Amino acid sequence: MTQTKPSGKIFTSYEVFIIAILSALQFTLVLDFMVLSPLGAILMPALKITTAQFGWVVSAYAFSAGVSGLLAAGFADKFDRKKLLLFFYTGFIVGTFLCGIAPDYNFLLMARIVTGIFGGVIGSISFAIITDLFRLEVRGRVMGFVQMSFAASQVLGLPLGLYLANKLGWHSPFLLIVGLSIVLGIVIIMKMKPVDAHLKLKSERNAFQHLIKTVSNKTYLKAFGATILLATGGFMLMPFGSAFGINNLHITLDQLPVLYLVTGLCSMIAGPFSGKLSDSIGKYKIFVIGSILGMIMVFIYCNLGVTPLWIVIIINVILFIAITARMIAASSLMTAIPEPADRGAFMGINSSIQQISGGIATMIAGLIVVQKSEHAPLENYPLLGNVVVGAMFITIGMMYIIHRMVVKKTGVANS
Repeated sequence: MTQTKPSGKIFTSYEVFIIAILSALQFTLVLDFMVLSPLGAILMPALKITTAQFGWVVSAYAFSAGVSGLLAAGFADKFDRKKLLLFFYTGFIVGTFLCGIAPDYNFLLMARIVTGIFGGVIGSISFAIITDLFRLEVRGRVMGFVQMSFAASQVLGLPLGLYLANKLGWHSPFLLIVGLSIVLGIVIIMKMKPVDAHLKLKSERNAFQHLIKTVSNKTYLKAFGATILLATGGFMLMPFGSAFGINNLHITLDQLPVLYLVTGLCSMIAGPFSGKLSDSIGKYKIFVIGSILGMIMVFIYCNLGVTPLWIVIIINVILFIAITARMIAASSLMTAIPEPADRGAFMGINSSIQQISGGIATMIAGLIVVQKSEHAPLENYPLLGNVVVGAMFITIGMMYIIHRMVVKKTGVANS
């Protein structure tokens, strides 16, 4: 960035545009993934599939995203990041369109694989762009706005998606995402500048050598290890959230949009606030606070029986605020680990590990959770909650190692 910042302004107008465009892009990606969770209660009876098969629909995206991310990682630092972003976003749009016309389970499974091959790489490219364009001291704020996409997808996308699914069928939310994505792609083509400063850092290594060098870096391996457990919570709980709410908590399909709307609104407010706090009082401190609060809420939520809607909303709000703070802090810390010449490869590999770990977590969750008949309560959900809590606890220690590495590298004690 060569623009001069106006007095008293943290970001230039172009940096604000980049934050907005990456946030909108993440919104479409997150909505594409998250919409499957509330649609689970509709999809399973509509396609006559089991919880395990539904777990495969979710994890198919994760596994294909993980594989493609690894294959693309070696090339991630060889091209202008804008061009790379547009290539994979186009593939994501095609995959989502295939989901929107899927006639049966097998076609949907294939469509999710195509979507994952392209969509799973986009997040890592976005994080590489953020790392290229924004200094560490403000990345918490940037991540706070970009991670608002999770909350925005709940506030705007999930209620609308559920409404369309109830009125027009489960295909319609995917077609909505396609329309939004096409508009966003056009804006990126017209307004976004090339992101190619990393190309000036000449490297003699070919793509394969670059990949191997990044994977074998001992410092990076510690970060990859932390990522494995970071993915566990969301991927284990989210896919069966709507089915658990309807069959165990006795929330109706009409009440689900209200639950996601209120939770999302609160998370949208919490996102930028959490990002600002992580920059001011420390990213690791916010991660620990979010993790502890999240562990408590996961334990309570997974042990609920029939529960009034207002209580479920309160628990969900606190849980998602905790998860939002946790992920913003963790993402900000991770961006400080790679060297400039390795950012694209590191982010690609890290995203792949996250997706593959999430896919495995979803599969395990599908095996732990059992539904004996179409409208029967989900069984073993408390056990699932205990597994998630245990993973979150271990991750606190692993992220402390990452925190110390960042402090040593950057000299920023409040990282």
